[in-house]
Amino acid sequence: MNPLERILIEKAGREHGFENVLPDQDNAIVLGSARHRVQVKIIVENRIWLLKLPAGLLTHELKRSFPGVECSQGQFIAPSIDLLAQLLSRAAALAQSLPNQAEIDYEAEVQKTLAKLPPNGTEIERMVRQRIGQNTFRNAMMDYWGQACSVTGISVPEVLRASHAKPWADCDNDAERLDVFNGFLLVANLDAMFDCFLISFDDNGAMLVSPRLTMEQRLGLRLNQNLCLRWLAEEHLPYLHYHRRLLLV
Repeated sequence: MNPLERILIEKAGREHGFENVLPDQDNAIVLGSARHRVQVKIIVENRIWLLKLPAGLLTHELKRSFPGVECSQGQFIAPSIDLLAQLLSRAAALAQSLPNQAEIDYEAEVQKTLAKLPPNGTEIERMVRQRIGQNTFRNAMMDYWGQACSVTGISVPEVLRASHAKPWADCDNDAERLDVFNGFLLVANLDAMFDCFLISFDDNGAMLVSPRLTMEQRLGLRLNQNLCLRWLAEEHLPYLHYHRRLLLV
């Protein structure tokens, strides 16, 4: 690649979640970040930008996020630097939200906070862990869902809530509590109903409504049969199965 192409790649990385330039590998520029552990490789061939990520869940989610972008032999093909920037931005958001980066960030923040406090026993630590855990979970959900409601697509942060499918108190460990697939980012009214098991979702993402809500109540709450999740990953399903068992009947 020529010097201008290298400058454009490094600039796109700095502005879209990959601020560190690492030693080149196999004629590819390697980018990373202090905010997550994912590294990407970028090469240029005949004015086409090729982005390669580690195989696995992140690559799968990026394919779902960009269904119109060709991916060949593990490389995303971007015909423009603008599309490359979009791919990098989404990859960085996913890297910060998908398991187990949220869990790593959570534990580091807990230890930093506890180090500033005098020894106060297990109750204080429990409160610290819950507060930081809820903030970490929300941040991960905001990254994963692109700052917008999982159902409505509304992107007003002040009205968005991170809703657990398997409740915090029922989770077996922190990995479950902070798993971005254990719940959805919902506007406040849907969050309240999801949290109280008045609504849930089936395995295709369609909304299920508790029979406890009358038709008049459903209309007043703006619930209709067309409401569904914007997408649903396979990793959501075990948590949804747990949540549906608690749907009020």
